[in-house]
Amino acid sequence: MEFFKPSVLWVVDFHYEGRARRWFKAFGPKDDPFQKMTDTLKDLYGDRAKLATVRKATEEEELQYLRGEEPKNSYCPTGR
Repeated sequence: MEFFKPSVLWVVDFHYEGRARRWFKAFGPKDDPFQKMTDTLKDLYGDRAKLATVRKATEEEELQYLRGEEPKNSYCPTGR
């Protein structure tokens, strides 16, 4: 049934100014999540952020994302 799901949820772990952060991010099946997140972090934070890992989310993490729960160590650049 994968053809009904156009994107894949990924867990992105990175360090912002030395502190661990985590985001959930959805990408299309043909996207390169590691490269996209490297570019995104560079655009948003310059040299203050460094990508650690990008991996597919587990079923529990997908449910957490769908429920709107923030991952531990999330960081919102707007301060919310």
